[in-house]
Amino acid sequence: MLTSAELVFLWNTYMSDSMSICVFKHFLENIEDDDIKALITHSLDISQQHLEIVQGIFLEEGIKVPEGFTEKDVNLKAKRLFTDVFYLRYLKNMTNGGLVSYSRILQHIFRKDIRAFFLKGLNSTMELYNKVTQLILEKGLETRPPTIPYPKEIEYIHKQTFVWELFERREALTGEEVSQLHFNILTNRLGTGLATAFSQVTESNKARNYFLRGKEIALKQIRVFSDYLDNNSLPVPMTFDHEVTDSNESPFSDKLMMYHFGLMIYSGIGNYGAAISASRRSDLVLDFSRLTAEIMKFAEDGVNIMIDNEWLEQPPLAIARKNKEKD
Repeated sequence: MLTSAELVFLWNTYMSDSMSICVFKHFLENIEDDDIKALITHSLDISQQHLEIVQGIFLEEGIKVPEGFTEKDVNLKAKRLFTDVFYLRYLKNMTNGGLVSYSRILQHIFRKDIRAFFLKGLNSTMELYNKVTQLILEKGLETRPPTIPYPKEIEYIHKQTFVWELFERREALTGEEVSQLHFNILTNRLGTGLATAFSQVTESNKARNYFLRGKEIALKQIRVFSDYLDNNSLPVPMTFDHEVTDSNESPFSDKLMMYHFGLMIYSGIGNYGAAISASRRSDLVLDFSRLTAEIMKFAEDGVNIMIDNEWLEQPPLAIARKNKEKD
């Protein structure tokens, strides 16, 4: 039998790839740049292959295939909601997340065929990431992390203020701290772009208010991270919101948009966890921890909206033995 990890990761893969198929199909309806179109087409092909493989495994194992997202969740005739540039930035963010997810998943996979599937997923994502990064660089659109001086000699830390501050604080950020701040600003920038777009087209007032609230939270957290870079005279990534069109015709169902927004939220929580482990300044650790708690509460509110509207499919569960009543 599949282990619990193998089962749930396959289930999650089916859900996320079925969503991606809907998103990529709509992108391809109005994309103009041939280079970006080729990458989106390749991404769609990868997601479709994943769906077929997972469906085959589930059918062979006698597992109910989830509904996921279908043609009911996408309107291919809807006007474009994003520019081609946003499509490319979106794809870069998705491949970033894919590399993290596959690396984490593979640590828990033991069955040979399932291991081969996720290894292939990792390799195809690495290949796609490389192509996306090269194209975004060629088009002059990549926002690189700032540079810092090269070390010229070996130095050792002599004060605890490198980590903990009382009356004195280490002002200079480490290279890893700069990288984490820069990366999390970029991911929040993409989040505000999606929130702007989704709030324009959703038919649900609760979903609209949720997207707008998410945008406010992201902008506030961007300001927190930006202050660290500003105080070190380092550049801050710009917004992507101008890459959203003025269309109010929804290409996606409210169910898909809420699910998509939730995926990005939980990905952000993981990113903040990585930033905490990489930070050596206690004020940074406290800020990332505080903001993580805020996002987790926000994520819970989103789950409640999805439950109220019956948009949230239940993942595979273990047996709740304590709840079994004795005869």
